Amino acid sequence: MVRRTKEDAVATRNSLLDAAERVFYDKGVSRASLGDIAQAAGATRGAIYWHFKDKADLFNAMMDRVTLPLEFACGFRGAGAEEEASLWRLRGAMRAALHAVATDEWVRRVFEIAMYKVEYVQELDAVRDRHVMACEGFRAKLREDVVSAVKAQGLVLPMSADVAAMGLWALFDGLLQGWMLNRGGFNLLEVGRATVDAYLKGLGFELGAD
Repeated sequence: MVRRTKEDAVATRNSLLDAAERVFYDKGVSRASLGDIAQAAGATRGAIYWHFKDKADLFNAMMDRVTLPLEFACGFRGAGAEEEASLWRLRGAMRAALHAVATDEWVRRVFEIAMYKVEYVQELDAVRDRHVMACEGFRAKLREDVVSAVKAQGLVLPMSADVAAMGLWALFDGLLQGWMLNRGGFNLLEVGRATVDAYLKGLGFELGAD
């Protein structure tokens, strides 16, 4: 009986998360109420508060079920010696994250909610904090790989590593936002590959074969 109760609790939690994803996508996070989500899940508001502290907690739990592009890129790992692999890893991380958005409908839907359907009002400060941390972590990882690749190639950058990493992040973010707003109006993988490589070449890197 205890096992069945735990299974029911997990099923209810997942049902609430599925409903939250649908309601957030349709209404936006600020306009969606916990009552809306409970109704969509066929549950009660009490069930939501049993599993989640508030709307922000529910939102972050929904986000935790999928690895978003910036988090995906931060977790990408290359092979080989650290310095020699850094440029390959940097390019591979950005391409892999773009590929996830372009090919995985679930990732794309949750990412669209996170990017375009959230207003950072007071009740969603925790959501904003998560977004800021993801961006900062991604920029820090880019900077780390840029510095390592500069050392490997004996390169002198035309700007600081911080600025170079910021430019890469802005390019990546702009590609994703433009593609999402245009509802896939261009080939994200091809355009992303070409523009990232052009940017890196502009910094003076020798890219070599993929």
